[in-house]
Amino acid sequence: MNDLHGKRIVLGLTGGIACYKAAELCRSLVKAGVQVQVVMTEAAAQFITPVTMQALSGQPVYTSQWDSREGNNMAHINLSREADAILIAPASADFMAKLIHGKADELLSLMCLARPLQTVPLILAPAMNREMWAHPATQRNVAQLNADGSLVLGVGQGDQACGETGDGRMLEADEIVEALEAFWTPKVMSGQHVLITAGPTYEAIDPVRGITNLSSGKMGFAIARAAQHAGAQVTLIAGPVSLPTPRNVKRLNVRSALEMHQAVQQTVSDASIFIAAAAVADWRPASSAEQKIKKDGSGETPSLNFVENPDILASVAQNARAQKGELFCVGFAAESHDLLAHATAKRVRKGVPLLVGNIGPSTFGQDDNALLLVDAQGAKELPRDTKTRLAHQLIQNIARRLSSV
Repeated sequence: MNDLHGKRIVLGLTGGIACYKAAELCRSLVKAGVQVQVVMTEAAAQFITPVTMQALSGQPVYTSQWDSREGNNMAHINLSREADAILIAPASADFMAKLIHGKADELLSLMCLARPLQTVPLILAPAMNREMWAHPATQRNVAQLNADGSLVLGVGQGDQACGETGDGRMLEADEIVEALEAFWTPKVMSGQHVLITAGPTYEAIDPVRGITNLSSGKMGFAIARAAQHAGAQVTLIAGPVSLPTPRNVKRLNVRSALEMHQAVQQTVSDASIFIAAAAVADWRPASSAEQKIKKDGSGETPSLNFVENPDILASVAQNARAQKGELFCVGFAAESHDLLAHATAKRVRKGVPLLVGNIGPSTFGQDDNALLLVDAQGAKELPRDTKTRLAHQLIQNIARRLSSV
C-alpha cells in the first residue's frame, strides 16, 4: 500500500467560506503522517486565520511572496521544490482562472507556476456557488487544468453558505484524503472490472425478525476501495450495512442471499475479477410470515423450517470454468476454528484459485483483521493489520497472480 505517511504536501487555501473545511483537512493529513506546509492567499485569511492553520499543521504559515523568513526571499521556489504535491483546497473559481493563464501575482499562484511539472503534481479541490461551478467559463477552466496535467477533484452537492443548494461544495476532508491515497497508489488493476460482495445477508422470518450474522462489511468495503485506488472499475454488492460508499465505486444494495445471488448473476458477465467477501447466510426460513408472529401465552414456540441458499461463489466459479472465460474468482471463509483445514477444503469445494480465510469472531465489526491466503500451492499468512492495509495487500497479490498468467 502506498499510503500518505512521510509525504510533504503544500496545502494552499484560496478565498471562500470552505476554508473552514481546510482546518479539518489539515488535521486529517497530519494524522495520516503528512508534513503539511500551509500557504494562504490574502482572501483566504479573511475566512480563517494563519494562526489556526499554523496550530494545526505545526509549521509556520506563508501568506506573502515577500516573506523574509526565506534566506533568498524565494519562498515560491523553495517551498515548491520541497513538496511531493501542491493541494489547493479550497480552490476558488478566480484562482483556477488565474492558473490556466499562468498569472502569478501572489505567493500561492507563483508556487503553482514555478513548481517542477514532472515531480510536483498540482491537485485542486474546487469550492464555489452552484451557479459559478456550472458556468461555462468555470467548466472550460476545469477542462483546461486537467489537460495541462493538474488533477481537479470533483465537488460535493448540498446546502451552500449562500442559502442555495446544489453542486459546488468542497469535498469533505476524508474524501480528499482518500483521493490523495488513490492518486499515489500504483495502478496495478488498470483495465480490470472488479465485482465484490460485502457484508451480511438478512433472511426474514416475519416483517420484524430475521436471521443474519455479525459481519460488518468493513473488509469487503476496504477491498472495494483498494481496488478502485489501484485503477479498477469496481462494482460493490452490499448487504444491509450502513457504511459509506467508497469514492467512484458503483454500489448495489441487497438484503437477502437470494437478492445478492440475483445481483451477482446480473453483473458478473461484465467483471474480470469476482471477490466474494460477503458473509452469505447458508440457509433461510422456508417461508416468511406476512405479519409479525405473536406470542399467545400458551408457552408454545413456533417451528422454523430451513432451505439452503444458493452457493453464489461456487456457481459463478463453475460457470467461469464451463465457459473457459477469464474471470478470476476469489472466495472468503470466515471460520471459528481450524482455519487452514477448513479454508483449504473450501477452496477445493468451491473450485476457485484463491481462498481468503479469517477467524470470524475475532474480526467481525473490527477495524483490523488477519488473513490466510490459500491456493493450490499452499497457504500464506497476512499478519494482523488494519483492514485497509490488508485490502491493499490482497489487491496487489491478485494483480501479481493475474500478471503471471
